[in-house]
Amino acid sequence: MAQSDPDQLRLVQQAGAALFEAVAARGGVPVDDPLVTAEPDTTAALVRLGVLRAEAGRYDVVDPQMAQGAVVTPLSQRAAEAVDAASAWSQAFSHLTQAYRRYPRSVDGPMAELHGDQLNAFLEQVVQGARDEVLTAQPQVGRSAAGLRDATARDLAALQRGVRLRTIYQHAARRARFTRQYVDLVTAEGAEVRTLDEFFNRLIVVDRRVALIPSARERTTAVVIRDSNLVAYLVDIFERNWDRGLPFTQTTADIASTIATEQRAMATRMLIEGHPDSASAKRMGVSDRTYAAYLADLKRDYDAQTRFQLGYRMGQEAATDSRAD
Repeated sequence: MAQSDPDQLRLVQQAGAALFEAVAARGGVPVDDPLVTAEPDTTAALVRLGVLRAEAGRYDVVDPQMAQGAVVTPLSQRAAEAVDAASAWSQAFSHLTQAYRRYPRSVDGPMAELHGDQLNAFLEQVVQGARDEVLTAQPQVGRSAAGLRDATARDLAALQRGVRLRTIYQHAARRARFTRQYVDLVTAEGAEVRTLDEFFNRLIVVDRRVALIPSARERTTAVVIRDSNLVAYLVDIFERNWDRGLPFTQTTADIASTIATEQRAMATRMLIEGHPDSASAKRMGVSDRTYAAYLADLKRDYDAQTRFQLGYRMGQEAATDSRAD
């Protein structure tokens, strides 16, 4: 019997099980009994399986435990061999992937675009392959709770392998509950996180050899950069911003005051430059409602009733300060 044949398995599970139980209930049956002659294929399958035996003109059932080993053991052995083979192939492809990433000018060239699921899969693989360092700049707007959960598992695994992890957020991230939870977990394992007032796009650099930046065309597309000169340039930008950042885990009064001052100054600058409220909120990494609260505070401080009055009075103050300098 082809023991791995799915058709034979279904036959035994359905008609075979019913016939076996009927023969067992009667304590065996003659070989010419209609119970077995009516289903010759099913009877033959049970005989080949070893759970039905023809002897002295009768069919008798056999303890299935005695026949089970002959069927299940070879299947289990083949399954174990398949798992071992899959593991070996996975390791082989892992070595090939590491070699592929080790050299910037691969068949894809120094730059390539990745889209959607392709991007997510590449990001998982490249971080899993990190050996020394992962640098990330994460704008607060757009990071979902699900995305942070995925990042937590990925980044904790990297940290436990001894990879150094540094991340820059905008100041607004300090008020996001899921981001705070993420930061608490990764910093406990040795990660470093800082925040800035300025707007920036997402950046990921792995081992200073591969960088990911957003595509200018659409949000779900990223550009993978392997050119060593471009990667070094992006790392330099990151380092300059890192030096200016404030530690996320420090919440002293001085840091809180500095953050409040920087965010107010940025809101003021956005208003004077004439950016729409939605654009200003995005650049600050806050919601439209939070930005509206900033404007309300500024209106109160400048005794302005309208947005136009506020912009005019702030502009006058800036001009006065400029002449004084």
